[in-house]
Amino acid sequence: MKNLNQNETKGETSRLGVEPVATSQSGLAKLGKAATQVALESAAQAAPLAIGKAAQAAPKSRRHILLRLGPYSLRLGVRSLVVALALLVLLTVVAVASISTGAYPVSPAQVSAAIFGYGQEDNYARYFVTQVRAPRIATAMLVGAALGLSGALFQAVSGNPLGSPDIIGFTTGAATGALVAIILVGASPLGVSLGAIAGGVGAAALVYLLAWKNGITGNRLVLVGIGLAAVEHALNKLLIVRAPLANAQQAAQWQAGSLNDANWAWLAWLALTLVVLTPALACLTRPLSTLALGDELAHGLGTRVQATRSGALAVGVALVALATAVTGPIAFVALAAPHLARRASGAPGVNLTNSALMGATLVVVADFVAQRALAPTQLAVGVVTATMGGLYLVLFLVLQWRKGI
Repeated sequence: MKNLNQNETKGETSRLGVEPVATSQSGLAKLGKAATQVALESAAQAAPLAIGKAAQAAPKSRRHILLRLGPYSLRLGVRSLVVALALLVLLTVVAVASISTGAYPVSPAQVSAAIFGYGQEDNYARYFVTQVRAPRIATAMLVGAALGLSGALFQAVSGNPLGSPDIIGFTTGAATGALVAIILVGASPLGVSLGAIAGGVGAAALVYLLAWKNGITGNRLVLVGIGLAAVEHALNKLLIVRAPLANAQQAAQWQAGSLNDANWAWLAWLALTLVVLTPALACLTRPLSTLALGDELAHGLGTRVQATRSGALAVGVALVALATAVTGPIAFVALAAPHLARRASGAPGVNLTNSALMGATLVVVADFVAQRALAPTQLAVGVVTATMGGLYLVLFLVLQWRKGI
């Protein structure tokens, strides 16, 4: 009976194509060969998939360029570099057009002779190029770059796309300081500029103190800033209404934002400020990028959240206060430049270089339009930027509404 059962079992296993493995060494050998064959087939099937994934990943690695200098490295996006070069070209073209054209046209040869001092010089051309147009264009570039950088810093700190110094009260505070210097003190242009710097710094300190509650959060900073901006705006209106006619006219002209008083002295101060703040901006880039992930995650990654916010606010206030002191309030550049830079480069997070270039381009283009749109009448550059910025803000809100945000 036992033999019959064993024969039936062997027949059944033979019919299924499976040999009893425990009864002979040949069974073990067959199993080993089968396992090896299965492994080889699996590897052969997996190899094309791995090669395909590597081929798909390869182009992504080419989207960035890694620069190394000793222990330091810099990762640059190819698209961001292309956008930066395009902005530089556009900025150069508009700057050359602004210097060469106008009520007194100047040829490119005369421009080069006036700037570099070779060839046949024309005294009138030299005066217009070196004393009127070149400082105006250079000031527009540096002021626009400062506003673009400050807007990028404030938006990164607040985590809000509308978190620009125009909206949260810092620019309005600088205007309040300048109006006090003009109307109540009767200060000189230098005194007005110093008053604007003091007003911007004072507004920033007040917002910081009112928004502090176991640290600074982005939403609280924006809400307090909007409230303070409303108070400052009302105070500015009161100062102008109560001022003598001459002082009120001077204050209204200053509030429009203009490059008419640009000179090499203020240009030197602007350039020095940007050079001094460049290391701080470089140190803030990485912490601000992690701050965009949220306070808790940024803290877990080793970022000092409150120190980063305080440092970025200090640098942003210094930039916007000095820019406002030189030209008066130029609206919406700090708001629009970081948005346009992010959309053009396609890179999320903080993009300080392209924000600066975009801000410089916006102000130079706006000044070109202001001088030539209604020639011979000239508009204030702040009027043009306010018009452009208002249209951009409406478009931005419509796009956000369509996205359901």
